[in-house]
Amino acid sequence: MPKVSVVIPTYNAMTYLPKTIDSVFNQTYDDFEVIVVNDGSTDNTEQWISQIADPRVKLISQANQGLASAARNKGIANARGDYIAFIDADDLWEPTKLEKQLSVLEENPDVGLVYTWVAYINETGKPTGRVFEHHAEGNVWEKLVEHNIVECGSVAMVRRHCFESLGVFDQTLRAAEDWDMWLRIASRYPFAVVKEPLVRYRQHQNNKSKKYVKRLEDFRTIIEKAFQSAPFESLHLRNRSYGNINLCLAWKCLQSSEQDYKMANHFRRQALMHYPQLRFSREYIRLSIAIALMQWFGPEGYGKVLELAYSVRQRLSNVA
Repeated sequence: MPKVSVVIPTYNAMTYLPKTIDSVFNQTYDDFEVIVVNDGSTDNTEQWISQIADPRVKLISQANQGLASAARNKGIANARGDYIAFIDADDLWEPTKLEKQLSVLEENPDVGLVYTWVAYINETGKPTGRVFEHHAEGNVWEKLVEHNIVECGSVAMVRRHCFESLGVFDQTLRAAEDWDMWLRIASRYPFAVVKEPLVRYRQHQNNKSKKYVKRLEDFRTIIEKAFQSAPFESLHLRNRSYGNINLCLAWKCLQSSEQDYKMANHFRRQALMHYPQLRFSREYIRLSIAIALMQWFGPEGYGKVLELAYSVRQRLSNVA
């Protein structure tokens, strides 16, 4: 039986999927199975996967559910490994990701989930120079409820029995269902972190900002569910959580194909209404600058400023 099950949900992602799977095959640890859940793709995903000769690869095709959570749950149901790792069909892993995460879980039997740092790349795979670094370990629930420290869906490696004891991803949610799952795990199990950017998270404009606006209720559901059983002394964190969610939505408005700085400004104001101290945070200041640049220079000018910023940041990173 494989030690690790790698679950890849995919829908019409052949632009990126081959490189994603290559990054899995290039792992220094190789006792794994790969479960590709084809969520009703209309491209040649099924044909391409079927031609892979590696016996570790299993293809599961289903009618389109429109939800990554449904595909992940299908993968979990068919997983044989003691540990389950997820990677989205457009992201990439560094070669030592599985090896280092597995080592942490094997050495710390009480830990339910181990995450890593994340490096951002653009649509073409070029590094933006931005790396998300979180240091929280152990009982991370309070930190996690403020902000999803498991930065994207391609980061976590989870003990399978966590899903057996707590259930799987909530398919009634259409946004941030992974954050909801990690909160449930954090309520019972310690977390650990590998302090290296072992995931390359691809940013692109496939997600519409209007979709995030409509799904604001899902974020509210997750937050309220998380605080239902929270101790009294933790309730003050609710407003921080709402504040950070509004900052996240503001960024989505700028990063989507619509690049709607007016809606981004709306969510920025909402963030301060919930948690005024955010105005002093680095993320709020970055957002404010981005909104101003979009307003002054328009989408095209904003894109050129971003390219310049990425280039400078990457050079500084290389020098460091």
